[in-house]
Parts: sequence; C-alpha cells; structure tokens
Amino acid sequence: MSGHSKWATIKHKKAQTDARRGRAFTRVIKEITVAARSGGSDPDHNPRLRSAIAAAKAVSMPADNIKRAIQRGTGEIPGAVYEEVTLEGYGPGGVALIVEAATDNRNRTISEIRHIFSRQGGNLGEAGSVAWMFKKQGYIVVPKEKASEDRLMGIALDAGADDMRDDGSQWEVFTPLEGFEAVLGALRADNIETSLAEVSMIPQSYVKLEGKSAQQMVRLLEALEEHDDVQHLYSNFDAEERELEAVTSGS
Repeated sequence: MSGHSKWATIKHKKAQTDARRGRAFTRVIKEITVAARSGGSDPDHNPRLRSAIAAAKAVSMPADNIKRAIQRGTGEIPGAVYEEVTLEGYGPGGVALIVEAATDNRNRTISEIRHIFSRQGGNLGEAGSVAWMFKKQGYIVVPKEKASEDRLMGIALDAGADDMRDDGSQWEVFTPLEGFEAVLGALRADNIETSLAEVSMIPQSYVKLEGKSAQQMVRLLEALEEHDDVQHLYSNFDAEERELEAVTSGS
C-alpha cells in the first residue's frame, strides 16, 4: 500500500471529525472563493470551482454558504481576499513536502508554517526544491469489493486513465490532469463507488520511515493539516500501515 494512499485514507477519515469542528467548512469556503476569483463563477466552465462545490456538498455545506463563497470570490459581495501560497520543504528523514495554503496574510502564514516545520524536525526549502519529485495527476481509489480488476481496468483505461495499481485492499487509478473528470464520470456512470477522488500531487518515489522518525513525520503532517490556512498537503512519506495506524490512533 503506497504511502500516498495510506496517508490520504487516514486524512480523509479524520476529515469527518474536522467537519464536526467546522474546519472542513473553512477550507472548502476558501477553496470556493479562490476558485471563483481565478476562474469565474460558472462551475460548468471552471473545473476547479466544480470540484470545490462537490467537496462542499460532501461535507453537507448549505447551498447558501456555497453561493456566498462564490460571490465573495467574484467580488459581488465583500469579504476576505485570499492569496494562494505554495511552500516546499523537507521533513524528518529527508521526506519531501509541498504545502498549499490560502491566506489573507502571506507573511503570517509563511512564518507560522516555518515554525511548524522547525518544531517537528523539518525545514522549508526554496521554490522548486522538491516539486520536481511530484507529478500533478488525477487520483482515484476504489475498494476492491466495489469492482473487479478486469471491470475497473476496462472502464478506466477506456475513459483515458494512465495507470491502475493493486494497493492491497483497494485499486489506485491514475489519470492525466485533463482526463480526471472523464474517468471519474465513467466510473460513476457504471455505479462504481470510490473511497477517494481528487486531483493530487503524486510522488514519483517514496521515503520510507520507521520508529521515531515515522512518529515525528506524522506529527509534522498533522500539525500542518491543523493549520487553518493549509488547503492541501503532499508528501512522499511512506511507512508500514500498522505503524501509521498506531501512531495516528494514539495522536
């Protein structure tokens, strides 16, 4: 089971708790606002906004909240103006990290994220220092009980997927950026349920940690996820599934 899949699965399970605390609402509202500001208010012509609206509905955000977030993004109603910030750095053991944030105070956010890195044994790097280790792709996870290999492969590849991998208890489907929605739509049209579907920065190789280094890395990831301005977090961290679950359940 790849490090990307393991951490993504844990992260999305934790998102249920985040939703109860309102953190998921905050993140989605920022994403909708930024998406509308950069690409317009029509989700039919703005794929990023379309994805953000889908994420909002997944956490049961009321339609009025979605509408107001779009209007703030386009300037129809007053509200905070968020700037996108992408930071790159290293965690324990040389693990590569990309942090995408949305903030109304760039200097404050960078300072706080730098502090989180240093407190957990990591450090921020220069722009481009780790981005080359990742590839932006569509990423879809399907539990094995939801589709056989032959059925899923036939549908996904016919719809334009790049690759499909056996990930233990589930299948991982990778798509080109521009083909993500077509592949996801084909799976849904065939009533194949997904446990995760997103455009993501996929590591091209992984750094496997264990023991104290793995524990410290998990603490770094969780501290970054807890920051209100952090929207997306990508790493090439890997660890044994049992160890990851033990660390996160006890954190």
